[in-house]
Amino acid sequence: MMLPKIKLLIIACLVLLPGAVCVASDEVITQVSTIDALMAGIYDGVSTLAELRKNGDFGLGTLQALDGELILLDGVFYQVTADGVAVKPDPSVKTPFAAVTFFTADRNLRLKEGSNFQEFTESTEKWFPSRNIFYAVKLKGSFKSVKTRSVPSQKKPYRPLAEIVKTQPVFEFKNIAGTVVGLWCPPFVKGINVPGYHLHFITSDGKAGGHVLDFVAADATAEFDDTRELFLVLPDDNDFNNVDLKRDRSSEVKAVEK
Repeated sequence: MMLPKIKLLIIACLVLLPGAVCVASDEVITQVSTIDALMAGIYDGVSTLAELRKNGDFGLGTLQALDGELILLDGVFYQVTADGVAVKPDPSVKTPFAAVTFFTADRNLRLKEGSNFQEFTESTEKWFPSRNIFYAVKLKGSFKSVKTRSVPSQKKPYRPLAEIVKTQPVFEFKNIAGTVVGLWCPPFVKGINVPGYHLHFITSDGKAGGHVLDFVAADATAEFDDTRELFLVLPDDNDFNNVDLKRDRSSEVKAVEK
C-alpha cells in the first residue's frame, strides 16, 4: 500500500516504498496521521512500529485499535496497557497515530523541586527561543508523583476518543524514577497535533507508565531538541478519506489531554 504524504516545512524525500515511512534527515519529526483523525475515531494502524523506528528513537503515540499508550525511548518501544503495565510490543504491530524523531538535546533545564506540570509548562514556554517551532522533550529523574492514564483496546464501530476517556483508568505513582517523553507543538498545528505539551511516562524499570496528566518533580532535568521539520504520513483508507475533519475539535483535545 502506497502511503500518501504531504510536505510541511522543509522535507525532501525521494522514495517512499509501499507500506514504509521515509524522511530525509534526523532533524525532523515523522508523524503518522493527525490528532483530529484520532479524536474522530480513526484507530486503524497506518505504519508498523518497525517502519516507524527507522525514522526515530524517541516519541509517542498509540497502537492499533487505540490499544494503550505508546512510548519510544532510546530506540525501544513500550506499550502501556489499560491496566498501567508496560510491555514491549511486537514490531509488526501498527500505529494509527504517532510522532517520532531522533533525539539530540539542544538545551536543558533543571526542574525546580516541587514544580508540577502547569508550572513546568508556564516556565518553559517563556524560556523557549521561539514558540513557532517544535520541541522534542525528555524529562528524566525522580518525581514525587506522576499521574497517568491509558486507554483500552477498542472494537468497531469505534467511538470518538473524547467519549472513551470519560471512563479512562488513571494511575498514581509516588516517589518514582522514570522518564517523561513527549513533544511541544506550536499553536498553528491545531488539528494536526496537540498544541503545547503532549507527554507520556515510563518508569525507569520499563514496567509501568502512561499518558501524563500531571506530575510533581523531585530531582529531574528536562532536555529539549529543537526541531523545524515535520513529515506527515496520512492513512490511505476509506475511514480516513470520509471522516469529517472540518470540525474544530480543540475543546475535545484539551479535555482528553487533561
